[in-house]
Amino acid sequence: MKIALGIDIGGTKTAYGFVDEKGNVLLEKSVFTTSLSTPLDLVQLIKSEAVNFGYFDELVGVGIGAPNGNQFTGSIDFAPNLHWKGQIPLVQLFKNEFTCIVLLTNDANAAAIGEKLFGVAKDFTDFVEITLGTGLGSGIFVQNELLLGKHGIAGEYGHIRMIPNGRVCGCGRKGCLETYASSTGVVRSISELQSDNKKISKLIWLENPTAKDVFDLALNNDLFAIEIVDFTAKILGSALADYTAFSDPEAFVLFGGLSKNGDFFTKKVEEEMNKNMLNIYQNKVKVLTSSLNDLNAAILGTSATIFWEFFKEKKIIQ
Repeated sequence: MKIALGIDIGGTKTAYGFVDEKGNVLLEKSVFTTSLSTPLDLVQLIKSEAVNFGYFDELVGVGIGAPNGNQFTGSIDFAPNLHWKGQIPLVQLFKNEFTCIVLLTNDANAAAIGEKLFGVAKDFTDFVEITLGTGLGSGIFVQNELLLGKHGIAGEYGHIRMIPNGRVCGCGRKGCLETYASSTGVVRSISELQSDNKKISKLIWLENPTAKDVFDLALNNDLFAIEIVDFTAKILGSALADYTAFSDPEAFVLFGGLSKNGDFFTKKVEEEMNKNMLNIYQNKVKVLTSSLNDLNAAILGTSATIFWEFFKEKKIIQ
């Protein structure tokens, strides 16, 4: 049995676990990213866990997904949603402690590979994984190959600008898609959207409301919460319509965060996409909810980056 260590580094939490080549998660844990002062603290924590649980000597590789993770350089490059700043040579830090191969990729690319190997995209050659968490990312498959781009950082779709001079983004620009269509974007909409229904919404009585609160209330017919969900779906759907004109995918797969609300949100996004779609693409592109949207999703995605390398070389998965 081949075992890979999958690590998903997020702005809030970092999840990690051990997975076999069939997609069985053998063990998973998480830690608050902000509790780790330096990236080296993360490396040492995970190494000690691998040793303690007896997996260290069995690993065929370590797959890491991170915001702004560059597969070519092995570094995290100026991730706006991480408290570790600048360029972080993460692969080298792990190689100093682990004897197996180590791969770093953008967290959205990891999710896309996981979807391809273990999820709803198994039979797709062309699809886009849209990750909806603290920010918004995209992992792109074209003709059965993951698109990395010249510099290894393709897929920063959360940073296309949707609203001229709009909301300030963590990247330093204004109006980026992720400032509207992400968990943090939804929370910002609570205070920034104007509505007659706002004053009677239960949202205004909540202390530190979350995106989950918005969707829960929308499902319970809170009119202002419904407006926020519709507003978010409208912006995301419009963005996906524009994306279709570029790469003609079979499907967009929504993963994490907002997509965990299933068809309630996915169908709204699909409707808005088709309203804005160029005629030649009308009703040809699906919007699907990731089948990896459970507690193991991030681990499956990042460990899949290791198995995908073996798959391409026909070493493990046939």
